[in-house]
Amino acid sequence: MDADTQKLRAAERALDYVKRGMKLGLGTGSTAAKFVDLVGARVKDGLNILCVPTSEATRKQAEALGIPLATLDDEPSLDLTVDGADQLDEQLRLIKGGGGALLREKIVAAASQRMVVIADAGKLVDVLGAFPLPVEIDRFGIRATRARVEDAAREAGCDGPIALRNIDGQNFVSDGGNYILDCSFSRIADPVKLGLALSIVPGVVEHGLFVDLCDAAIVAGPDGIQIIGEGP
Repeated sequence: MDADTQKLRAAERALDYVKRGMKLGLGTGSTAAKFVDLVGARVKDGLNILCVPTSEATRKQAEALGIPLATLDDEPSLDLTVDGADQLDEQLRLIKGGGGALLREKIVAAASQRMVVIADAGKLVDVLGAFPLPVEIDRFGIRATRARVEDAAREAGCDGPIALRNIDGQNFVSDGGNYILDCSFSRIADPVKLGLALSIVPGVVEHGLFVDLCDAAIVAGPDGIQIIGEGP
């Protein structure tokens, strides 16, 4: 079973958490996109739900599928968010933001009573950090902010190259109009300590460490499905 099939299997299992009448957060990324497709098919078959997307890309996908949408201004409290992750560990700590939607993803997750992550087995790791940690920053004072991020990371025991995300020669701009630093720390021994250190840096809008937000993870591998945390 290849990674793409594993993502689909995890997305299918996540439907067990979705109930009629729910207010549901829709995640961003390749695995979340499979879940959105499945939700769209259920809506077409009569499922009554209201969804809040975590990115413009997800909003466009959901609209095309006829999924009823709202914003957090309309519905500030959600029942459930289903999203992917770039990495996760057995304690349900995550790295997210590879697709650049970490700010909205974290806002939606925090507004939800439960967050369920769906992932292929390759995303489950013993120690976070091999995937570069995204840090969303304001566009003012980029060099100064990056220097402070480097200092904060070293104080938290992390060191490694920090690069401004660039796509086809242009600085990547998030849906919120911000830039993203990708921090190649290789190993994050204490995600809580690093997250707190980054959060107090002026210029940092948000970071991609999701700690104490995820309630369950559905991890699909060659040998089947593993559920970490709460069941449906």
